[in-house]
Amino acid sequence: MPDDYLSPDWPNSALVMIDVQNDFVDGATPIPGTAESLPAMAGLVGRFRAARRPIFHVVRSYAPGEHDVDLIRRASIEAGAEVVAPGTEGARIPGALLPPDSPELDWPVLRAGRLQRLGPEEYALYKPRWSAFHRTPLDGELRRRGVTTIVVAGCNLPNCPRATLFDASERDYRTVLVTDATSQVTPERLADLALIGVQTRSVSEIGELRG
Repeated sequence: MPDDYLSPDWPNSALVMIDVQNDFVDGATPIPGTAESLPAMAGLVGRFRAARRPIFHVVRSYAPGEHDVDLIRRASIEAGAEVVAPGTEGARIPGALLPPDSPELDWPVLRAGRLQRLGPEEYALYKPRWSAFHRTPLDGELRRRGVTTIVVAGCNLPNCPRATLFDASERDYRTVLVTDATSQVTPERLADLALIGVQTRSVSEIGELRG
């Protein structure tokens, strides 16, 4: 029987929560299904936090007028549109996902490409494009912690979670999408991900996170 390279290695997993920010939940540009998924997201984060497994809250930000922006939004941001602008309420992570006494996001630190600690083994990380691996320190941070399995959830599947899962697979991580903690999930999108070995679970199906 061939070796199993796909099944989640839960005790060596990390959670990557993607783009769960107020503007995308119920703010300037809400993404359908994100607000409704927030309780499941909070439950998922809580499980990883209780097990002291690494959690990376990956965020976007666009300074009005800047040019280093994904192409689909570049013209509007260059023209001054305000979407998850650094320091605004819309760019914040909802409090339900954060640890107690979490600091405010430090946008100069994040946009310089560095991690910001939010709690024990819990961090914020800025990404400038779709994938959480593109021009970020995520891969190095995961490998330094011995992570073999990337558990992805957040907003919204056809864009940033999907790009992150493809890039994780390219780097030989085992990949899991938590379907009830991710917005814009459809059977067709899940079928595409299954073709590259992404495993799907609900929050209640997450395995034992402690070794």
